[in-house]
Amino acid sequence: MFRVIILLCALILVCGCRQQIDHGGRTPLVEVKGMFLYAEDLEKATPVGLSRDDSVLFAENYIRNWVEDALLWQNAIRNVPDEVEVEKKVEAYRRSLMLHLYQQALIDEQMDMEVRGHEIDSFYQSHTDLYRLEYPLAKGVYIKIPLKGKDVKKVQQWYKKSDQETLENLEKYSLQNAVDYLYFYDQWIKIEDIVKKLPVHVTDVSAYIKKFPDVEVKDTAFHYFLHVDSLLGVGELEPIEYATPKIREALLNIRRMELMKRLRYQLYEEAQADEAVTYYY
Repeated sequence: MFRVIILLCALILVCGCRQQIDHGGRTPLVEVKGMFLYAEDLEKATPVGLSRDDSVLFAENYIRNWVEDALLWQNAIRNVPDEVEVEKKVEAYRRSLMLHLYQQALIDEQMDMEVRGHEIDSFYQSHTDLYRLEYPLAKGVYIKIPLKGKDVKKVQQWYKKSDQETLENLEKYSLQNAVDYLYFYDQWIKIEDIVKKLPVHVTDVSAYIKKFPDVEVKDTAFHYFLHVDSLLGVGELEPIEYATPKIREALLNIRRMELMKRLRYQLYEEAQADEAVTYYY
């Protein structure tokens, strides 16, 4: 049905044209000073599965946006007189884009993407000044349950303990009863993100957690429980497991730069040998 509507609109427009234009077999929908939007382009842009009403609404919005873009483009042509400068910028961008794509292809083809554990350890030990915390990290557990949830007293006992049996009980309970549950004994996370979930106002998260490693608060609808087992403050050294993703990317960036430096040097030496470079000074 949507296709029929579009084709009917197109036929009306075609019949109203003042001059014959070769559209290469495509069906024009609208023209703005020699620029055409075609039914085929609209069909390609239309999401699959839309209802008839949604399809019509999408078509109306798409056509309106296309017309506005075309009008803006026409104004830009009239009001940016220095076409030579524009062409220079376009060519500079094209060259930059092609160089980037070529370099990326070389990197994908020639660079070893595997970063080994001993490389991460060595870089970490040699650059500890780069990995000082700007925000506190913590390990522990967080749970949020309805105010009238069952077995609240058991949760009050479980959330403070870290033995395996207790944690398993807490996890089983959470699967059925918790509104929000996060076990993070096995990973460092920004504790600020957890404290924000609590109905409390905290200005200094580290000081708050040091004073209250076991937090139990409630509002009109929920109980909130937070136990922090380990805490690292601002300025302390990041744990290596937390810093590893950044170290990996840093090592890969170093490899990229070294690879491109070698390739540039090789190209230069080959060009010199072939006398492909001529200096006029």
